[in-house]
Amino acid sequence: MGCIRIGKGAALVFVHGFLSGLSYWEKQIEGLSNHFEVIAIDLPGYGGETEVTGCNKVADFADAVLARLDAIGVSSFHLVGHSMGGMIAQEIALKAPQRVNRLILYGTGPIGSLPGRFEPLETSRVKVLQDGTGEAKAYTVESWFVKGRQDPNYPAGMELARQVSLQSYVNALQAMNDWSSVERLDQISAPTLVVWGDKDQSYIWLQPHTLWENIDNTDLAVLPGCSHNAHLEKPELFNQIVRDFLSKDKPLT
Repeated sequence: MGCIRIGKGAALVFVHGFLSGLSYWEKQIEGLSNHFEVIAIDLPGYGGETEVTGCNKVADFADAVLARLDAIGVSSFHLVGHSMGGMIAQEIALKAPQRVNRLILYGTGPIGSLPGRFEPLETSRVKVLQDGTGEAKAYTVESWFVKGRQDPNYPAGMELARQVSLQSYVNALQAMNDWSSVERLDQISAPTLVVWGDKDQSYIWLQPHTLWENIDNTDLAVLPGCSHNAHLEKPELFNQIVRDFLSKDKPLT
């Protein structure tokens, strides 16, 4: 998997979501690498790893991330997961609790079927199998920003999305739709921060609220006027929230 590793301090691992890649974290790499050793990873099938097919199980994505961290010698870390990457982060926290110091679940939830999404995952699957992924990618990425296609980050987001193969696209929909952590949330032991944009069309309030209510030792940050990609829409605010949470009380390393 493609990987960026920069900065000094406690390891801070970023896991991107559906149709994305490690470059989605450019503003976090720039803003946080003075405070942490920032590690951003391309999932199989995404970013610099589109020559391989993406997994069709969230647990397999989690295993891939852990294997990559093993390969570069990172044994313990803070973990940020966005969207599908937040599902992967939950799975990592459940699989390897001794390795995750603090956990940030951002724009995500425990219900993989995404109730209340702008369209059901099955609808997306049927559309792309009939018509290809082009239009679906465009309106999906558009929905991630309050300003839609007018957001200055939309073109770069679309470029990442265009590179994802049809099979990786369909596999990700299956991975999410088949996955849930609802019954396992009380097993997550890492201190956790849930971050959500109040205009998110992919993960309605039910999703972050369920995380917040069912994971012990959890804080909640709601970013006003942001959609699914709050880290791009308001990066300074997002980065400050991350720094504050990771330095809360006695920093963990």
